[in-house]
Amino acid sequence: MLSNGQFESSGLRIPRYLARPAGIDGPLPGLIICHSFPFASFDARQSAVTFPELIDRIANEVGFAAMSFTFRGCGESEGDFSLQGWVDDLRAAIEHLIDEAHPTGIWLVGANTGGSLALCVAADDPRIRGCALLGARADFDDWAAQPRKFLEHCRAVGAIRTPRFPSDVDKWSRELRAFRPVTAAGVFAPRPLLLLHGEDDESVPASDTRQLAEAHGAAEMRVFDGGGHRLRHDPRAMAVLLGWLDRQRLSDEEVQV
Repeated sequence: MLSNGQFESSGLRIPRYLARPAGIDGPLPGLIICHSFPFASFDARQSAVTFPELIDRIANEVGFAAMSFTFRGCGESEGDFSLQGWVDDLRAAIEHLIDEAHPTGIWLVGANTGGSLALCVAADDPRIRGCALLGARADFDDWAAQPRKFLEHCRAVGAIRTPRFPSDVDKWSRELRAFRPVTAAGVFAPRPLLLLHGEDDESVPASDTRQLAEAHGAAEMRVFDGGGHRLRHDPRAMAVLLGWLDRQRLSDEEVQV
């Protein structure tokens, strides 16, 4: 991922890409995009590689101070994957955005695992004004059911690089059940939640998004016919996302007045 700065999370170096709309110096709403978990055909080193382009678009077309980063174990970030580690990284990213941009509020956008964990973090952080999730999981139970098989998958895609990581496999695997996005959706309500999913998603069924919507109670939901797992590259999903963000920005301006 192209980066123009970095922050620290648990002593690890995390590259980030931050953009502001050209010619605007006043207070802005802030946004962070969280990438998905890598899978075999798209390994950890390539995570979020197209996100800086989307960040520039959100900054200049919608008017956010927008940031992307790569979670530990992905891209050029240090460390190895764990769910708790990714939660820690997102919390550090929020603090970094606040320090760098002093946003009027913060919105989180996330794909797949990144979206699910964004919702978990947002549920416990009142500074998060809204969330938009693309192909998000309702839980991590499938990973938790076969933790050693999933651990080997993490190594295969490059999200775990240290040979003897984790030092405590049982503790690492318990984290797979500790974070429950479907529970977080209920806690996050009534803050705005946008849920987008592809009907033909081959990795996460659209029923997961429907569970999240039901738990929240007032979410905006769109399921796209023929849509697959990578909604980041679906122009229909991007149009809905940018329109939703524009409405969030306008509502933020009304609050500031």
